[in-house]
Amino acid sequence: MDKAQARSIVDRLKANIAKAFVGKEETVELILVALLADGHVLLEDVPGIGKTTLAKALAGSIDCSFQRIQFTPDLLPSDVTGLNFFNQKTGEFEFRPGPIMANIVLADEINRATPRTQSSLLEAMGERQATVDGVTRKLPQPFMVLATENPIEMEGTYPLPEAQMDRFLMRVRLGYPEREYEMEVIRRFGAADPLSALSAVVSPEQVVELQRAAGGVRISDAVMGYLVDVVRATRCHPSARLGGSPRASLALSRCAKALALLQGRDFVLPDDIKRLAEPVLAHRLLLKAQSRLLSCTAERVVGEALDAVPVPVEDPEERG
Repeated sequence: MDKAQARSIVDRLKANIAKAFVGKEETVELILVALLADGHVLLEDVPGIGKTTLAKALAGSIDCSFQRIQFTPDLLPSDVTGLNFFNQKTGEFEFRPGPIMANIVLADEINRATPRTQSSLLEAMGERQATVDGVTRKLPQPFMVLATENPIEMEGTYPLPEAQMDRFLMRVRLGYPEREYEMEVIRRFGAADPLSALSAVVSPEQVVELQRAAGGVRISDAVMGYLVDVVRATRCHPSARLGGSPRASLALSRCAKALALLQGRDFVLPDDIKRLAEPVLAHRLLLKAQSRLLSCTAERVVGEALDAVPVPVEDPEERG
């Protein structure tokens, strides 16, 4: 697949999602970056701003299976992965697949489930497989988890452990829409639900092709060095107890390649690294206690790491 074909498919996806999810073009682009980079997204923001609508609009735009899991304290791991049950008619055990066996899974309010249930997602998110009673089953392709959580109301919740946070390719915060977009939401959803009329415009096979094409985007040694230096700068920042890992470097590289493809390029620019550094790195950092007391944030650490690393001057010949 060449970059023109990829751009055409991406434009169709964007236009279709926009029929149900109003505004926030940059947010939609970040979600598509994660899709092309074959990763998962944590949507973190207050209730009522469209997190679930965005996930459903993405799933409705792709001709693939979609499942929604409402995470609650009494949810069991088997409610996510599936279970073996005894069929009295056949006299044999049969596997009943759980919602994790879908292409796109919406894990709604993921921090309301117990750590045991949260951990049932780890194997699926990391290895694209699920093991039930010793039998491992591959998940369909493409596979993407879109998890939501409310960072304001923390009573009765179980914060995600660092290992699981690191499984998310990026964390995205939507924010409130602008005035004209909020008025457009009232117009569209006041008469009918646009999600019910949404039809698929892309096949799962095309998404897999896009992911392969994104993996083939070039990144020069200069830009790769810049990326690595930014991640390493988070490790030695005075406010950070734990900086970005090599997995974070790999995630930033994958996202940068996907963004380049979305924008019709077959090479990565330093600006791609700058734009993606915060959503890819911030949720992976742990800050020192005294830094949190001084209102220092992970986003600030990432911003200062970007400021500390000089931007390389590329040789045009390196773009091929």
